[in-house]
Amino acid sequence: MSHLLEISNLSICFDEGPRVVDALSLSIDEGETVALVGESGSGKSISALSVLRLLDERHASYPTGAIHYRGEDMLKASDKRLRQIRGRQISMIFQEPMTSLNPLHTVERQIGEILELHKGLRNSQARKRTIELLDLVGIHNPESRLKSYPHQLSGGQKQRVMIAMALANEPELLIADEPTTALDVTVQQQVLELLQDLQKKLGMAILLITHDLTIVHRYADRVAVMERGKLVERATSEALFASPQHPYTQMLLNAEPPSAPPPKNTTGNSLLEVRQLDVRFPTRKSLLGKVKAYFHAVQDANFSLERGETLGIVGESGSGKTTIGHALLKLINSTGGIDLDGHQLGPLTQREFRPWRKRIQIVFQDPFGSLSPRMSIAEIVGEGLEIHDPDNRADHEARVIQALKDVGLDPDARHRYPHEFSGGQRQRIAIARALALQPDLIILDEPTSALDRTVQKQVVELLRDIQDRYGLSYIFISHDLAVVRALSHKLLVLRHGKIVEYGDASDIFQSPKQDYTCELLNAAFFYQKSSTTN
Repeated sequence: MSHLLEISNLSICFDEGPRVVDALSLSIDEGETVALVGESGSGKSISALSVLRLLDERHASYPTGAIHYRGEDMLKASDKRLRQIRGRQISMIFQEPMTSLNPLHTVERQIGEILELHKGLRNSQARKRTIELLDLVGIHNPESRLKSYPHQLSGGQKQRVMIAMALANEPELLIADEPTTALDVTVQQQVLELLQDLQKKLGMAILLITHDLTIVHRYADRVAVMERGKLVERATSEALFASPQHPYTQMLLNAEPPSAPPPKNTTGNSLLEVRQLDVRFPTRKSLLGKVKAYFHAVQDANFSLERGETLGIVGESGSGKTTIGHALLKLINSTGGIDLDGHQLGPLTQREFRPWRKRIQIVFQDPFGSLSPRMSIAEIVGEGLEIHDPDNRADHEARVIQALKDVGLDPDARHRYPHEFSGGQRQRIAIARALALQPDLIILDEPTSALDRTVQKQVVELLRDIQDRYGLSYIFISHDLAVVRALSHKLLVLRHGKIVEYGDASDIFQSPKQDYTCELLNAAFFYQKSSTTN
């Protein structure tokens, strides 16, 4: 039986270096979903890009193997033939839609370009088909989005536009490279169910590249596991999850975060009290600059936090999660009461608030973006000490070394630079920077987003250990409810800037009272519908 796509003994090198993919063999049949899984650096995306010869051939080479699409060797195909296949018979959804979409072109132009190139559709015909495609991928009121630029769309909407572009020519094979990375759980579910529905309608095969095994279990027919460029296991989804054979596969499956937070290491003393917190952003001004309309990002938020306790804040993109964190740090203007350790912070000016910053620290979502590439790790971790404790410079190096030890990094690496570290290590550096000031509260904004499950588990265990050792309080902002459940003693559920549900985390996870909370938990895959009734 001939396969739709067959990769045989494929090896890939860059600049005559070591093989980054070594002897990969994989097949995909019509209408099936094959998942290619593994940690970052395992060779998943490189293997996928090689199918359409999208690797830079000035540096990439293929020492062994072949890639056959309907019997035709893609590695020997001419550039003209490849252009005929790309986007028409084989399409690809890239990992990061914001960088894959052209920021200078509207949605209509970007989809229309594909329709014109492969189907010769222009003007009204192209517009009609573009609207059909946007409607097909679930974009509400698609006509209103034709003139939108990528920066005017949410993460889920950008991903849907990418899918519309990939499906414009009804391909036989869709390569989806991490199509749901960093998306909210509800949007993840919508995107994956959309692909599943379209697959049935079009009879399309899907090669799904992901590090999220929960998604694989739910959507893939067969699974191939890669480790350091080599294929270590192949099986049906059912067989692999029931009885994984390779130790690496077993490790990946065992990398789920704990199902409950550690016991609270707290005396019951209140650290943070937030009352009627409101955040508004101006959306329209008069010619004279007077604000005429506002967007209410957070409305009447009330919550508290004890010493040694973790508050998880969850909700979809745009719900106000990060806005609350920035308001607590006075990075944006807000109204309402913010009391830290009995002191009112709300009325303070930026100058008056500055001494309090050492007691409230933040770890941002993207560690690479928040670490200066021109500063060594010692300078990054010690920067806060230079600002907030300039009189004790003799102790700074010792405190930097201790902070790096606390997060499990070798202090001898403090003279290196951020680009020399992996994503998980950079996140540890960001946590060390916050720890160096010995704060009372750390706000963690999506600290495990886009990390492999194994690295996520390491970061979660690190945070639990540090909290137990130092009695820290955390506000943990995330869309990954499995990670939130492993850390949070309290849970706050946000929707459109309003608190939908708030209370003991274990109670909410076991018996959510609101439909929206049930929807979030259901989309996160671990919630059993039968466990509660609404």
